[in-house]
Amino acid sequence: MGSLSIWHWLVVLIYLVVFIVPAWRIASKAGFNGAWSLLMIVPLLNVILIWIFAFVRWPAARERT
Repeated sequence: MGSLSIWHWLVVLIYLVVFIVPAWRIASKAGFNGAWSLLMIVPLLNVILIWIFAFVRWPAARERT
């Protein structure tokens, strides 16, 4: 039970590509700082973040009105 194998790091990389990159793009397009998407890594906080993004008034939408 020593160091982490290459398979572990491959799974981490896939997770980052599948979840963090799209969340970063969505947050940026909505007018938020893309770094908020890093909270998708934290369990339970990721669900709260999705709900916040769904119901808060987006800064990008405020600029158009």
